Amino acid sequence: MEYDCLVMPSPVGELTLVARGAALSAILWENDKPNRVRLGTMRVDDSCAVLQDAARQLGEYFAGTRQQFDVPLDFAGTPFQQEVWRALLTIPYGQTRSYGEIARQIGRPAAVRAVGAANGKNPISILAPCHRVIGATGELTGFAGGLHAKVILLALEGIALSSDRDALKTGHARRRAVQIDTAQGCLF
Repeated sequence: MEYDCLVMPSPVGELTLVARGAALSAILWENDKPNRVRLGTMRVDDSCAVLQDAARQLGEYFAGTRQQFDVPLDFAGTPFQQEVWRALLTIPYGQTRSYGEIARQIGRPAAVRAVGAANGKNPISILAPCHRVIGATGELTGFAGGLHAKVILLALEGIALSSDRDALKTGHARRRAVQIDTAQGCLF
């Protein structure tokens, strides 16, 4: 199968938007691992309507004027992965969930690691907001776009970054804290 693609600049680096037919199939990061998302042959098509619409909506998101997307999505993955990715779509703008919360949401409370693996294979980052998934204690965890991009996306949504461990116990408040180890100068 052939895919259409469009490359757009963004505050988190160059993004490659990929469509199959009339639906968005992937958003690839500038330094994405080659086999993280398996796609067929891609051709650049700046006139593809779904890619233009996705680029416009992403631009609005980065400008702070859009909180929800309405681009048709085409997830290609296992049934379990698709279940996890659909759960990602339910996380509201400006909120986070843990891997355990996602596992419980899909009715598989013991599948926390499998949820993490599926999250890492999410082909449609940002629109299916895997950046909103954090560790159970509030720590930032791996992200296909890199932790720096995850911090930018969370901050864009008003999710405060904090070194205060007690702030992490506030639940799903709009500005839920994400933990930074400022003494070490790194995320954990």
